[in-house]
Amino acid sequence: MAIARNDLDHNGLTIGVSPERFRAVAMPLLFDHLNAQCEGTIAVNRQARIVWINDKYAEKIGISDPRSVLGKEVEEVLPASRLREVMENGQPSMLDLMAFGDEHFVVTRIPLRDEDGTLVGALGFVLFDRARHLKPLMSKFTTLQNQLLATQNELAKARRARYTIAGFIGTSPAASEVKRQARRAAQLDATVLIRGETGTGKELLAQGIHNLSPRANGPFVAVNVAAIPETLVEAELFGTAPGAFTGADRKARIGKFEVANGGTLFLDEIGDLPLPLQAKLLRVLQEQEIEPLGSNQVKPLNVRVIAATHIDLEAKVAAGQFRDDLYYRLNVLALKVPPLRERASDIPAVLEHLLDDIANRSGQAPMELAPAAVALLCNQPWRGNVRELSNLLERAQLNADGPALDAQHLLPLLGEQNASATPPAQAMPATIEPLPAQEATPLQRLAESVAQAERRALQHALLACKGNRRRAATELGISRASLYSKLQLHGLSER
Repeated sequence: MAIARNDLDHNGLTIGVSPERFRAVAMPLLFDHLNAQCEGTIAVNRQARIVWINDKYAEKIGISDPRSVLGKEVEEVLPASRLREVMENGQPSMLDLMAFGDEHFVVTRIPLRDEDGTLVGALGFVLFDRARHLKPLMSKFTTLQNQLLATQNELAKARRARYTIAGFIGTSPAASEVKRQARRAAQLDATVLIRGETGTGKELLAQGIHNLSPRANGPFVAVNVAAIPETLVEAELFGTAPGAFTGADRKARIGKFEVANGGTLFLDEIGDLPLPLQAKLLRVLQEQEIEPLGSNQVKPLNVRVIAATHIDLEAKVAAGQFRDDLYYRLNVLALKVPPLRERASDIPAVLEHLLDDIANRSGQAPMELAPAAVALLCNQPWRGNVRELSNLLERAQLNADGPALDAQHLLPLLGEQNASATPPAQAMPATIEPLPAQEATPLQRLAESVAQAERRALQHALLACKGNRRRAATELGISRASLYSKLQLHGLSER
């Protein structure tokens, strides 16, 4: 069937020709044109078996007789072909690269339908036999793809936990027990509540739990609830819908729960979470789904929550400042991180680790502590725990003239840190043992001087607290068990 010349107007458009007639004439012409212009053509049936391949394509892929491949599954002849996929889903693939050996063909694939619209096969055309024809486009695409991959890798690194449970330094019974509990928590996918004073290593343990858990390949996202303005906590945790409030971004902003999807969300200082948001957090933990601020859409999640706090949550619950149902939901697996003063035997190992870390960051040789300096540091209360100890060592390194640190380098810094807690000289009771008339002689061991200072501090605390050992332990910043041990050590337990 052909279109007569009088069927065309002066612009070459058809007039008086039915769509069916035009399609019946144009489609064969289009196919013949593509077949002639392209580097190869192939057709498959509904079973993705080859029903036709032109001589040009056969020659290109090393087939001497095109009839020899008829009836074969297309993947036997073209392993990277996706004609079966086009046949199954009925969707064309307008431009793609197909590998054949060490070459790449630029191809297009279209489904074939009969008059009823039923899929009967698929056609594939090799537009170019060498991708060099698209070299400028491919170069730009490769550059963008590499940049995207690099950005994704950097984001993945930023969301990866760095520490392991072994990074919690110490072999004391208290340290060993908390590491044992952390390893057990890593094998269970329940919510964890880590409690302990500031600077004890709560986030380190949270990262270690994540890295030892089945979620280790997922993201680890840490959020300090206390560091976020109260008005922004909801948006930061749960995200926002476009234009959720005045000044909000016109695009949706995902929250930290979504960022942590498939991994672990560490909520530090959970006790500072505003009371109105505690109910929403409880629902997220129970239902594993979130509803962004200003949105009506609920999104499913798969996130493990590890929370941490240094405050007394039970007291906040009793005061009505923390929901009891949220407390019970968080306190499924509880870890109590001991303060540094309750594991004084770990301090030498902690010192060694901190000095190496400071040296790596500063680019200088590691500092060396004299035995007297180590003994001095082991007898401090360390209310700021490892963080306070690290701060003191960094300051000592800046003030030291050489790589060796002795006790005299540390005493002035310890005096600065404890100045606010040191009672004035006139307030010292007369019954406290007086200081020696002169400083310790060079022959006197500094450790003995440290012991004398500790003994005087214990005596002063007991006198100031009128013998109440619980209060004395609180004033000294140590546990009652540590106080009893030190009193017995110094022969004061019977006083």
